[in-house]
Amino acid sequence: MKAVVTQEGKIRVADVPMPTVEANGVLVKTEYSAISPGTEQMMSRTAHKHPVSLGYSSAGVVQEVGPLATHLKVGDRVACYGAPYVRHAEWLSVPRHLAVPIPDNVTTADASTVGLGAIAIHGLRQAGLQFGETAVVVGLGILGQLIAQIALAAGYRVVACDVSEARCALAESLGIPNVCRSSDEVEACIAEAAGGLGADAVVLCASAKTGELIDLGLGWIRDRGKVVVVGDLKLDFSRELMFAKEATVLISRAGGPGRYDETYERLGVDYPIGFARWTEGRNMEAYLRLAAEGKVRIGPLLSRVVPIRQADDAFRLLREDPQGTTGVVLEYR
Repeated sequence: MKAVVTQEGKIRVADVPMPTVEANGVLVKTEYSAISPGTEQMMSRTAHKHPVSLGYSSAGVVQEVGPLATHLKVGDRVACYGAPYVRHAEWLSVPRHLAVPIPDNVTTADASTVGLGAIAIHGLRQAGLQFGETAVVVGLGILGQLIAQIALAAGYRVVACDVSEARCALAESLGIPNVCRSSDEVEACIAEAAGGLGADAVVLCASAKTGELIDLGLGWIRDRGKVVVVGDLKLDFSRELMFAKEATVLISRAGGPGRYDETYERLGVDYPIGFARWTEGRNMEAYLRLAAEGKVRIGPLLSRVVPIRQADDAFRLLREDPQGTTGVVLEYR
């Protein structure tokens, strides 16, 4: 089968062995897979000596079901998340907690972003917000756009910020209020949205080689507020700012509890709901439910659909026009 790999800093489509279904999973014929603009671009710039698979979010149709994957059947459309099981490849063998049914009114292309959606949801959950509180989302790439929409659906007061006019205009077209183009605008919007008390949380979805954005976030939050780092930022920030507000700086890792846990992912042992209400798999389901209810609009975020044989062009597009390209999915025919 065909799969996208990176080697010596280059992207190519390689012939790799077909996977086989496991007792605890399903065999999926891929229809679409979504590229992660951050993680995968970083991996593709690394000069790996041997081919390394790319991708972690896809959607397709179940072709075979293992005896323990009882929640799915042959012919089901499913969204899948989590490397190394999920990648940009024509066929996937996916453990049961990493494949969830796609609602009838959600397109397969939209559902292929389920990994990005789970990451967005978990990042927002890390902030621990309650109804009516104020969230500032910094960086309006695809993750920031999703987080802003999810925060709005959850009843939070949302302030969103990016230096790109195109990204700000996209957020406004999706109904996000208080979209700002500068830090001065952010401060004014927070003052209005939070009644002068400061934001309850700042979620940083941008990438930078310094900790300047963390310091900005620490300045914007209220006393004992939170800064959640989702993007690739250097964790170099002011202790004085953090101390003055007894603030919390958090890292958000992937799509939720269960990620990178072999017992949960490969073996399929679920976490008891009383101890982990929102696992990786449950976040995936929640994301697709929001899409089905029209509370998260994914289609406008997908700038291009590219055939898998042109994967290198897709990655080049994200690399050369990051401001004008929000999301790219690969199509399999």
